[in-house]
Amino acid sequence: MLQAAAMRATDKLLCGLTEANPDAAARILEAFAAEEAGRAFNRLNVGSAAMVLGRMTPELALAAILQVKPERRTPLLEHMVPHVAVRLLRLVEPDTRTAWLEPLGEKLAAPLRALIAYPPDTAGGTMDPIVTTLPVDIKVGEAVSVLRKAPRSTVVYLYVVDRDQRLEGVVGIRDLLLASPKDPIAPLVNRDVTSIPAELDRDLLAETMQRSKLLALPVIDHERHLLGVVRHDQVIRAVQTEAFEDMLRIVGAGVDERALSRVSVVIKRRLPWLYVNLFTAFIAAAVVGLFEGVIAQVTALAVLLPIVAGQAGNSGAQTLAVVIRGLALKEISQSNLLRLMGKEILGGFLNGIAIAAVTSGAVYLWDGRWGLALVIGLSMIVNMVAAGLAGAIIPLILVRLGRDPAQSSSIFLTTVTDVVGFASFLGLALLLAPLIH
Repeated sequence: MLQAAAMRATDKLLCGLTEANPDAAARILEAFAAEEAGRAFNRLNVGSAAMVLGRMTPELALAAILQVKPERRTPLLEHMVPHVAVRLLRLVEPDTRTAWLEPLGEKLAAPLRALIAYPPDTAGGTMDPIVTTLPVDIKVGEAVSVLRKAPRSTVVYLYVVDRDQRLEGVVGIRDLLLASPKDPIAPLVNRDVTSIPAELDRDLLAETMQRSKLLALPVIDHERHLLGVVRHDQVIRAVQTEAFEDMLRIVGAGVDERALSRVSVVIKRRLPWLYVNLFTAFIAAAVVGLFEGVIAQVTALAVLLPIVAGQAGNSGAQTLAVVIRGLALKEISQSNLLRLMGKEILGGFLNGIAIAAVTSGAVYLWDGRWGLALVIGLSMIVNMVAAGLAGAIIPLILVRLGRDPAQSSSIFLTTVTDVVGFASFLGLALLLAPLIH
């Protein structure tokens, strides 16, 4: 009896939180075990449950929805925004996907199938497949009637199609309202309409949207059939999400990890790249091990090692961020690679001189040996140049290999700056040993 009362109190609290702050409810349920989250979704009303599922990490939302009662999954999918439902459907096996779509009926299932047919980072995977259209052969009065009945969210521009749903053009709402109800809409149609293919990459989609200055763009197939529409806010949200995911990939974290994700998710997403990082750290340690003799003779070298590697790492990270952004915006091409390399080498060299001057002065004041100040100054210049070059080359190599340039670039960059920094600093110390003693 007490357990039932506690469960009712928990349900009431969760329902209230869902209505007031669905994002907070999603974060709390993400911390639950899948079975517990599934039971909670069984007790929440369908609309609230669908809203919270849409705000959860897709993998955790799927784990929860697999635990809800089978007869409740269909209503949950019906209440979800198409893109939210598709994120979950992409994660299940094709047979399971078919079984989940079948009870929805063709009217609801068709838009979901249209989205699933295209990769999520394309216009077809980003579009809203539910769009209000006007047949090209109707009167103005009929068009106004269609407009009045259309859901507000489906109307940004009024696209006109032929009998086969091929895009004919766009008609202005103002033109419709000012025209006579008995006039045909065909003369009002602007046939010079900017459209995009469904296969268009998300980066090019954002570029096209920005260049067109439009609030929405129609998505078409090879035969100009209107498949859906991509709105300005969808593109912004998609680009923001991609930028956030790139930031996580750079450091080797999982793109689906949240602040309150379960420990198992943390281990699964981070551990593989931590092993890679450990391996590269051993490489850097091996380089230091080659110079044990000189370090034993001049212990100040061990104190200064982190300065050389750390400063170059920061410089390389700046270059890395600029180059990844340039690749995303298509600013970097085969024709300007040499210019990019030259800029980074010169920038690294000049920045290296400026940093070396300050570092050498500080080391001389601290230690009093001008030879040690010379060694750290020269190694700083060498490593800053290497860092700039590595920050530019690593993303380009990943692109050449068909990999995401943001994928753990910082781990490889850190390896380069550590190895070059340690080797140059300790190598110069060995060569100029008479000046240091």
